[in-house]
This record gives sequence, structure tokens and C-alpha cells, in this order.
Amino acid sequence: MAERRTLNVDEVLERQESGDLKRRLRGRDLVGMGVGIIIGTGIFTLAGVEAKTHAGPAVTLSFVLGAVVAGLAALCYAELASSIPTAGSAYTYAFATLGEVFAWIIGWDLLLEFALGAAVVSRGWSGYLATLLGLSPEWFGEDATVNIGAVLIIAVLTVVAVLGIKESAWLTNLLVCVKVAVCVLVLAVGLFFVRSANLTPFIPPAKAAEAGSTVLEQPVVQAALGLEQSVYGIAGMITAAAVVFFAYTGFEALANLGEETLNPRKDLRVGILGALGVCALLYIGVSIVLTGMIPFTDIDTGAPLADAFDRVGQHWVGALISLGAVTGLTSVMMVELVTIGRIGFAMGRDGLLPKALGTAHPRWGTPHRMTVGGAVLIAVLAAFIPISELADMVSIGALSAMIIVAVAVPVLRRRRPDLDRPFRVPFSPVVPVVAALACLYLMVNLNVLTWIRFAVWLVIGLVIYFAYGRRHSRFAPPVSPSKTD
Repeated sequence: MAERRTLNVDEVLERQESGDLKRRLRGRDLVGMGVGIIIGTGIFTLAGVEAKTHAGPAVTLSFVLGAVVAGLAALCYAELASSIPTAGSAYTYAFATLGEVFAWIIGWDLLLEFALGAAVVSRGWSGYLATLLGLSPEWFGEDATVNIGAVLIIAVLTVVAVLGIKESAWLTNLLVCVKVAVCVLVLAVGLFFVRSANLTPFIPPAKAAEAGSTVLEQPVVQAALGLEQSVYGIAGMITAAAVVFFAYTGFEALANLGEETLNPRKDLRVGILGALGVCALLYIGVSIVLTGMIPFTDIDTGAPLADAFDRVGQHWVGALISLGAVTGLTSVMMVELVTIGRIGFAMGRDGLLPKALGTAHPRWGTPHRMTVGGAVLIAVLAAFIPISELADMVSIGALSAMIIVAVAVPVLRRRRPDLDRPFRVPFSPVVPVVAALACLYLMVNLNVLTWIRFAVWLVIGLVIYFAYGRRHSRFAPPVSPSKTD
């Protein structure tokens, strides 16, 4: 009977003490990096888009629902990250509990999530910078034939990511201070212009979607039940929650830094739960202010926050919001590049990707080959492909990984009850099961086209796994040398 391809937890714990990656991060660094990757397009654009198209003022409840689901998933990540601090996060957790093929699927999903996320954000960064500095749209922004701005920012941040994790954290924390200050300013000034009439009704009555919408744009759950496509109401609020969940993705990136954290058994849970809590409060506050300042039907989907302040005569705030967007998006890209390097490093170390990717630079202690390789792919995507509707793809990749992590918690407790767990999910297995079901429910509220794209990505990944990864895995049987005549 063939041996099951599952990583031994004790081996993972011994391996992460090898010192290939340098331990230089503290809890405050992790909180800063968490806020750095979570707060990005969600707070500057997505809240306005979903308020206008799906939820109205109830987009605030969408952010609350997204925060609850993300919080349940974060509890599961916190238990596993503090118990098995490793560079692979969900990929390694799946490998240690469910087996190699599940680990590959999750690793492949995470690469999709962070690579597409970085490409989307780099194009948005280029557009905001062009607006802020009056740069040529021929080279910056969505209308550029070759988006030079996106390529340049990816190149600069890649250098920082390769030079060291502490340097990456220092830059991220500096950028986080700027964008959090901008968010606090938005709340402080915007509260004076909130009008209760704009928040009534808080949940607008449901109505049929605009003519011209196809079944591919309909949420899977509506299409499966044969329901008429609708917006607003409770269904619209839940659909918006599935989309704005994109705004919470990123906290799971911190779980990939277990081998570079000084005290991972404590600091990882502080970073994951602390960053998510700060961001949830900011998202909820900004969404209330935005929908309270102007009627949701009048929200500008291109630059909702800046336009809202322009409408109430506070033009100076709009310029600061653009500055906050530029710094905010920069920190998102920084952490995404760091994360891609660690995921690929873990997969290369196990042989599922070329083993050269699973080595760290002898001086800088960073997975330099994977970081540079991932950056090249991101730069190509960002340079040539207008990516305007891929937030859903990032969401579905993150949600699928979170389902596996939630399942891994009770499975690992059953297999390794003796494992030291500095943090334990309360009421397990109930909370992990609820987390998995909540993530699945948000997934089926994403549209049909997103699921089709996701299925294609999985098929491509499985072809690569069976053609290369499975044969080169650490668990693959040794190949006998061929005899020569």
C-alpha cells in the first residue's frame, strides 16, 4: 500500500529552526505588515463601488459580515500559525493534515491570490500617482499601452523585498503610518458632513438588476436556484460582503512569516488578530462616513472618497486621500511580494516547484529567486493587461485557502492532541466548521464567471502538479539510473 504523502509535523518544526530565513520580526512589525497589506483598494474604492452597485448604505453591514467571517478564519490561522510557525502557512498546514495534493491546490490558489492582487494594485498605484503628480497617461494609469508606472514600482519594491525582511517591514510600517493617518482624517472631517437622510433606508429595497446583465454576472447561488438577478436588499448586502471580503484578504500573509519572527508562538497571533481588528474598525467607519456624506446613488465609482469630499466643498481632503491611496497601495504590494516569495520557497523546498526556488540568499536570508521570479510575472501582467474586474478572483482564492485552514484545525487536533498550542480556537470543532461554511457561503455569492476562471486556474495547476510536482516531490520514489547499452 502506497505511503500517504503527508508532512510530519515534528519535521516541519525542526525544519523551521534551520535558520535559512533570518528571524528579525516582532509583534509590532507583524501588525504593521498586516495593516499594510489589508488596507488598500478596499477602503479607497471598493466601499463606494459596492454601495452604489449592490448594497447602498448597508455596505457597512457587508463590511461587518466580511469582518466576522475573516475573524473566524483568523482564529484558525492564529492557532495553526502559533503551533506550526512556517514559511508556507496554509500550504504547509494542508500538507501536514490533508496531504500533498490539497497542499498543492492551496499553494497554487495562494500564488493566484497574491500575484493577481499585486498586479491589480500596481496598476491602481500607477493611476493614483499620475493623478497626484499630473503624469502622462501614455505611461501611467489604465489607459497606458505599457504601464511603465506599474512596472517601476514592482521593480523598486522587489529590491527591498530581496534585501531583507526587516527592511521590508520598516518600509511597510512607515507607509502604514501615513495611510492610517489619512483614514483617521477622513473619519474626523467626514463625520461633520454625515446626513441621516443619506442613510435612510439603510437597506434599500431589493430590485431587479439592470437590463443587459448576463447569467455569467449572476451570483452562483442565484443562478443555481433559478432566481431573478437582483441588487440591494439582503441579497445585495450579502453579495457585496462576498466582494468586499477582498478588502480583508491579506492577514493570512502574516502566517507565512513564522520562520522570520523572533517569538512566533506569541507574535503571530498578535499580528494576525491585531491587524484584522484595526482594519475592520477603519473599514466600517469609512463606509458609514462615505454613504452618510452623499446619497449612495451619486457615489463616483472611480474615486468615491475624494469625490465625496469635493461635493461637500472639502477639496483639500481629496488631495490627501490620493496621497493615502498611493502609500496604502505601496504597502500592499510590498507585503504581497514578500508573501509570494515565502509560499514559493516552501513549495520549492518540498520539490513541488523547482528546488532552486526553495533556497535562501546566504547573506540577506530571503528567498531571492522566488521573489524575483514572482515579481517578473507580476510586472508582465501589470504592464500589458488591464485588470479591472479581478477582485473577485482574489477573494475566491483567499476563501478557498481559508476553508482548508479551518478544516485543518480539528484534523490536526485529532491527529496530534499532544502538540503544544500557544493559542487555541475556542469551541472547536464548532468554530472551525462555522468558519468553513461561512467562507463557502461567501464563495457561492460570487458570480458564475469568477467560478469559471477559478476552475480553469485549478485545472492548469493540477496539470502542472501531475506533470512535474508529483514526480519531483520529496515523497516521490527515487528514480533508478537508466542502464546504458
